[in-house]
Amino acid sequence: MSAFDTATKFFHACESLQGWEGCRPFTADGARFEAQCEPLVDVTTVEDYTNWWAGLGSGPLVGCEYTLRSSAWDEANRTALFFATVAVAHTGEGGPVPPTGLGGEADYAYAIRMDEDDRVTHLTKVWNAPWSMRALGWM
Repeated sequence: MSAFDTATKFFHACESLQGWEGCRPFTADGARFEAQCEPLVDVTTVEDYTNWWAGLGSGPLVGCEYTLRSSAWDEANRTALFFATVAVAHTGEGGPVPPTGLGGEADYAYAIRMDEDDRVTHLTKVWNAPWSMRALGWM
């Protein structure tokens, strides 16, 4: 399996809410996470991020769905890029307020760096969190 194949499998495992258990087989030990958005400032590992997203998607945002719009592989930097759209609504329990029934779609991107063993070592999420939080009625 190529690095891009592994990154693609990781992406789909993460977005289909498999959490760390589903993403671990594709991930190097100690893989790091970063995002420049308020809900994720304290999340620093891929393990924590995959569990955060799985919890959100099976709790407050139950029924969320994603659509992969585009993907690419940069061999020189061993980086996979994924551009996607997620459709969400706050219908489940949890979140900062009781279920609002509000939601919408949000675009986001992942940059996933791979090591020499074709495993995820770093995930960066690019996401306009305030846009999503307003659509959900959370701010």
